[in-house]
Amino acid sequence: MQHDNVQISLAAARVNAGLTQEDVSKKLKITKATIINWESGKTQPRIADARKLSKLYNIPLDNIFLLQLSNEI
Repeated sequence: MQHDNVQISLAAARVNAGLTQEDVSKKLKITKATIINWESGKTQPRIADARKLSKLYNIPLDNIFLLQLSNEI
């Protein structure tokens, strides 16, 4: 399997974890607008938030950064 074929978004990772944007904002104690900005690629999570997302979505931390890079390409 090639890396190019595996493109998921932060939104997809959230949905796969069974969470809404509101769920994530409450669990991370940040605004829903922040989640929307991350998922749309307008902004990127800080490393501390990326670690929390990794745990919350049950995906490796590296995947959070790969998701961000795929949004930039």
